[in-house]
Amino acid sequence: MRALQTRMGWFHDRHPLVITYKWARRIAIAIIGFTVLITGVLMLVLPGPAFIVIPAGLGILSLEFAWARHWLHKVKEQGEVAIRSIWRRGRNGGKGAG
Repeated sequence: MRALQTRMGWFHDRHPLVITYKWARRIAIAIIGFTVLITGVLMLVLPGPAFIVIPAGLGILSLEFAWARHWLHKVKEQGEVAIRSIWRRGRNGGKGAG
């Protein structure tokens, strides 16, 4: 799209429609991401797949916000640690992680 805009000379980055689009996109991502994230947090106490929905909400928010990318990275790391721990426990016949 940007290449077409550049070739056709439609809009530059400071054009009001481009600025409005960027803000509208950011607001839409924030609303959808926070809705999914809050739903996931509620699923910690209500029935539902919270451990799938929370990272999905962070993933949506990470499209626009650096803090969400940071937290998504932390959640991924902790998930990997938990999976390795469960895997080790299963291989050891339930006798601990070591």
